[in-house]
Amino acid sequence: MDLGKVDGLVKIQQLRDQFDNLEKHTQWGIEFAEKYTKFVKERSEIEINYAKQIRNLSKKYQPKKNSREDEENKYTSCRAFLAALNELNDYAGQHELIAENLTSQIISELTRYIQELKTERKSHFHDGRKAQQHIENSWKQLESSKRRFERDCKEADRAQQYFDKMDADINVTKADVEKARQQAQMRHQMAADSKGEYSAYLQKFNQEQNEHYYTLIPHIFQRIQEMEEKRIERVGESMKTFAEVDRQVLPIVGKCLDGMTKAAESIEPKTDSKQVVESYKSGFEPPGDVEFEDYSQPMKRTVSESSLSNSRGESKPEKPVSKSKGKLWPFIKKNKGSGPEDFSHLPPEQRRKKLQAKIDDINKDIQKEMDQKDALTKMKDVYVKNPQMGDPSSVDPRLAEIGQAIEKLQIEAQKFEGWLAEVEGRLPAKSDPPRRQSGLYETQNNTTTVNNCAQDRESSPDGSYTEEQSSETQIKVPSTQEFDDEFDDEETLPTIGTCKALYPFEGHNEGTIAVAEGELLYVIEEDKGDGWTRVRRNEEEEGYVPTSYVEVFLDTNAKGAMTYI
Repeated sequence: MDLGKVDGLVKIQQLRDQFDNLEKHTQWGIEFAEKYTKFVKERSEIEINYAKQIRNLSKKYQPKKNSREDEENKYTSCRAFLAALNELNDYAGQHELIAENLTSQIISELTRYIQELKTERKSHFHDGRKAQQHIENSWKQLESSKRRFERDCKEADRAQQYFDKMDADINVTKADVEKARQQAQMRHQMAADSKGEYSAYLQKFNQEQNEHYYTLIPHIFQRIQEMEEKRIERVGESMKTFAEVDRQVLPIVGKCLDGMTKAAESIEPKTDSKQVVESYKSGFEPPGDVEFEDYSQPMKRTVSESSLSNSRGESKPEKPVSKSKGKLWPFIKKNKGSGPEDFSHLPPEQRRKKLQAKIDDINKDIQKEMDQKDALTKMKDVYVKNPQMGDPSSVDPRLAEIGQAIEKLQIEAQKFEGWLAEVEGRLPAKSDPPRRQSGLYETQNNTTTVNNCAQDRESSPDGSYTEEQSSETQIKVPSTQEFDDEFDDEETLPTIGTCKALYPFEGHNEGTIAVAEGELLYVIEEDKGDGWTRVRRNEEEEGYVPTSYVEVFLDTNAKGAMTYI
């Protein structure tokens, strides 16, 4: 086959491949633009649904007419909540605006542009295929004329060979020779005509091919490239608009949030509490003092049936006292719930954890102050070296203030560390009264013995009471009953179950009790989270043992299990 023919076919095939690849790529570009349009549309739907839900939420919590919520609006907190709901409603409107702008500025514009892009793409590839078909037809015409010229040349050669053979043969007549000569001349003429035709087609094809590859096709490719670049640019502009649509509403959203903050700051707790006092104050005068009821006179009577019945009913006169004190119980409980500063109202392990956490917090505050001090010191050094940057003496007041704060925090830390050391074992000797000598007790010298005993029992196990305290309490409870009725039942705690010692425990620490492995004891107080269980061996021996050392069997029918936390 002719090399020129092979080269032309290869170029045409390459062109066809390029058009196929470009067609696939531009189709993908249109699909990408449609995909991004779908994404924006779904985002717009999300904004609409979100705004709808926010509006419904705001509407749901709006006060109803002629309802109790209207009366609540006199409180600043309720009015602040109503203002926040209104701001939230405006906030929802901004999300509706986002959805509206996304639809008008991106979705509609991209949808229209994609339709134009499809039409333009179709036109470009139609022109490309038309040019490609034209060059292929020209090539076919060239090939046809070339084959015809080749065929005529072969026929002319055969006719010339036949004529030469006839002319050399003496046996052939002159008429046959003349006929062969005329046939050869005719074939030569046909070959010459085919040659001219082939030459004309070849010149025409080369001209069209040059125009095709250097003018027409590059122009089509340029238009396709410009179309693609415009598509990419439009998608990029849409992405930028996507962000700008959000950015445009940010100032209004910020104002809505500022309105919510302002509404929250308008809340006045004291004003609301005064409203409550004005709404619910009764105007009743406080009750007078409770009169003393003397029960000593009936005890002077001679022993009789009536005195026996009175002695059996000795607890009856106590009921009014306990009932009257029951009114004060909520206040007593609240005061105890706040707890002293050294956490002495807690069991030992819980107290240790609380003290350690407090020390850690104080140390963190000290470290913060130290960091500020270091930063100010460095700043002062810079001012000293470069006076034009600032006055070094301007930093001194703040440094002095930070130094005082650090000293105060260090004193506070030492105080809590002392209490922590007390809990961790540095307690008074066993010969001392078995109660915790914390700073709180030292400052409360006027506290009665029964209150000390009660607090000691609450601070288990180190502050657990002994039999000496029990006897002291039995003597002093009647005289202090009018001050603290809640500790009347703490003389002998009821049994709430039994336990078996799994391991021996020596019980060297104060408030604990030694047990042997396998020993059975009575449980009088459960483990309240500090790892200790309070047990009793007999009437005179009781104390704390580690919960992990015993196996507890609680009595589900037990009543009045006391808790000291």
